[in-house]
Order: sequence, then C-alpha cells, then structure tokens
Amino acid sequence: MGRRDSIDFVEAELPYLAASPIAPYRYTYDPPPGVPKEVGELDHHRTRIWSGWKEASTLSLDREGIAIGRHPSPFREFYDGDAVERDYYPEMERLVLAHTGARRAVVFDKNVRHAPSAEKPTTFLGRPARLVHNDYTATSAPQRVRDLLGEAEAAPALQRRYAFVNLWRPIVGPLRDAPLALCDARSVAPETVVISSLIYPDRRGEVYRLTFSPEHRWLYFPDMDPEEVIFIKCWDSLEDGRARFSAHTAFDDPTCPPDSPPRQSIEIRTLVMW
Repeated sequence: MGRRDSIDFVEAELPYLAASPIAPYRYTYDPPPGVPKEVGELDHHRTRIWSGWKEASTLSLDREGIAIGRHPSPFREFYDGDAVERDYYPEMERLVLAHTGARRAVVFDKNVRHAPSAEKPTTFLGRPARLVHNDYTATSAPQRVRDLLGEAEAAPALQRRYAFVNLWRPIVGPLRDAPLALCDARSVAPETVVISSLIYPDRRGEVYRLTFSPEHRWLYFPDMDPEEVIFIKCWDSLEDGRARFSAHTAFDDPTCPPDSPPRQSIEIRTLVMW
C-alpha cells in the first residue's frame, strides 16, 4: 500500500484570516508614510484535511469547485518563462476547453513556484502561497475581464457566462512538500468570506480571504505526479446554485518525509467563456 492509499486525512495548521472589524488590504509597493503595508492578521487553525484520491473521479468544478485528472504533457521547460507562454499556454487552453465545454479560453498568467529559486532577485519564480484565499471577488472578476479583453470586447462577454479556472500541476513528483489544500465550495458560508484589497500603484484589486469555520471541508492530493492536474474554479458568473469559487492554500503536511525536496509546481490562470 502506497502513501496515497494509506492516508485518509492529516491534521495541519491552515493560515486563515483573523476576524477583525478592519478590512484587510495589502500594498504591492511601499505605502505612504505612516500607513501599514498590510492589514489582516493570520489566524492559524489546526484543521482536518482529507485525502481526495478516493473521490477524485467524482469531484466537479460545478459542485465542489475543484476537479483533478491525469493529463500528461510533453512540455518540460517550466523554468523558461517565454517557453511557458509560447508552448504551454496553448496546451492549457485546449485542456480547459475540453474539461469545461466552454467556447473560448484565454490563458493570461502563470505562477511557477520553487522556494529556493525564488530567493534570486531577478527570477519570476515564487514561493508556495500559504494563505487561505480565492483569487477573485464579485467586483474584481468582471474588472479582470475588462482588463484582459478591453471594454469593447468585454461588454458582450460579461453578458454571457464566464469563469476563471486555474490549472495546477507539480513539475516534479511525487509532490510532498507544501501541497495544496482545497476547500469544498459547498462548505463555505458567506459569513466566512472577507474582501481583501490589493493596492497597486495604478489600480485596486480584490481577493477573498476566509475566516475559520469548523464547517469548512478541506481536501488535498498526497503524492501528486507531474501527469496530474488540479482544476480550481476561482469565479463563475452564473448564480444558479453551482459552485462559484473554491478557496485554497499551501500547507505543511505533517506526513511529509523530512528529506523531501522543496515543492516545484506551475499554476496557469485562465478566463473561460461560453
């Protein structure tokens, strides 16, 4: 029996947002004198995180807000940003179209994460994001469509269904360090969702952060390999009872062997339209 089959769940600290009357925010640059760069304390809660492998075949973007499948890729140049955009982006557009049945997909961003490489000041690589969050809100999602398509093209797109879906893959496996925890969308009550502002020099964005609830149901996929892809719904414009978004975060798996190499992963962000 491998680790995949032997793990039913783990208990680990998840980095929630501490409840506060002050709205959280983060400046992406140096703020004005006397203004804190970031507001919003972390509230770490020991949480049960279930292995998702037993239900992997039934998970749905429209129900749990997450899905996983085996999708081998010939692409290997994940540390070459230009190659990722030239060759991997089109492959992921085709994949998300096939998975969702959407009419059109636009890949617009990437996150390649490897903590040791992220120490280099000139790299585009990042560290695993340890923060319970979702990438878009009811305000920032349509604004992102306008930013990506322009006002003229966005206007008709916003009248139809659209969604933001992330595609997350290990670059090296089995992935054991800093795996991704994913929250079942059905377990997220509105009162646990908080708007957090991202303040840029020329604009203001928003993400959702979550305060703790024992009702949240968390899943992860121990020992993922590079042929497997997680689909994460970060926003759906439809309000018909289906999942609209799913929160996620990296976490420290207590069963991770101490000699496991640091996580290497790639996350592709897509806008899909029907």
